[in-house]
Amino acid sequence: MAKRLIPSLNRVLVEKIIPPSKTTAGILLPEKSSKLNSGKVVAVGPGTHDLSGNKIPVGVKEGDTVLLPEYGGTEVKLGEKEYHLYRDEDILGTLHD
Repeated sequence: MAKRLIPSLNRVLVEKIIPPSKTTAGILLPEKSSKLNSGKVVAVGPGTHDLSGNKIPVGVKEGDTVLLPEYGGTEVKLGEKEYHLYRDEDILGTLHD
């Protein structure tokens, strides 16, 4: 049975995007060829509340490609896959084509 994690409050579960280590032609790429630290949002929490009790929704949604900080996040392993859990405010932005 596959496990699914639903983040609590304003947390976001992200699967990091690992850039390819070689091109389709077989040319090996340097490890730091892509400086973007990005990931795909897998799940989001329901949000949090301000002091007045108003709900503050999470700023990203499932399926978004996001820019992540170089450090931070909590590593989570579900089955064979590795994910990272971030707070909504730690995510630097969303990436669009």
